[in-house]
Amino acid sequence: MVKFISAAEAVTFFQNGQTLMIGGFLNCGSPELVINELLKTDLKDFILIANDTGEANTNRGKLICAGKIKKAIVSHIGTNAETVRLYNAGKIEVDLQPQGSLAERVRAGGAGLGGILTPVGIGTKVAENKRIIEVGGKEYLLETPLHADIAVVYATYADRFGNLAFHGSTRNFNALMPPAADIVIAEAEYISDEPLNPDNIVVPGIYVDYLINGGANGTI
Repeated sequence: MVKFISAAEAVTFFQNGQTLMIGGFLNCGSPELVINELLKTDLKDFILIANDTGEANTNRGKLICAGKIKKAIVSHIGTNAETVRLYNAGKIEVDLQPQGSLAERVRAGGAGLGGILTPVGIGTKVAENKRIIEVGGKEYLLETPLHADIAVVYATYADRFGNLAFHGSTRNFNALMPPAADIVIAEAEYISDEPLNPDNIVVPGIYVDYLINGGANGTI
């Protein structure tokens, strides 16, 4: 069964230089509590895997501004001027990925696949130093799977077994990341003592190690 912890307890699992997956799409469905606790520590040199680097004063962007991220594997950085500034100054490495390819690489990491084949990026700089495989007379890039030491995700609903469900578009990368990490920490707005309706479960509790009560009114 999943273990309930506080955000302050969650940061004890982090170490310098780890690869982190952090869910969310800009400000939609971002796990703010653990991010805020990380800002209180001296931990740094993380490799961030996420959809984006947020904005300068919100969610993942705060980790960028605090100098805790040495490399970001993301689909865009345009909403965070500090990421752009650090990149231009050579103080952060940015690996920009087509959004669909990024999502599929995360999925491949969770499914134990050796990678994905995609035509996206053929004939562009995206293809530099990557293996090209021909299938049926068409060229594809081999994109390798992504895996993390820790994934921190948001959920709208959870139960005491760690099953997660989402409202609307908050599922985004939050639903993809749990299978692709060694340790999974979920912040849930509402936590139920009763099992969630199986029809509504998006992330089975088997993928979730720790659960944080992130809601104002706690449980449902």
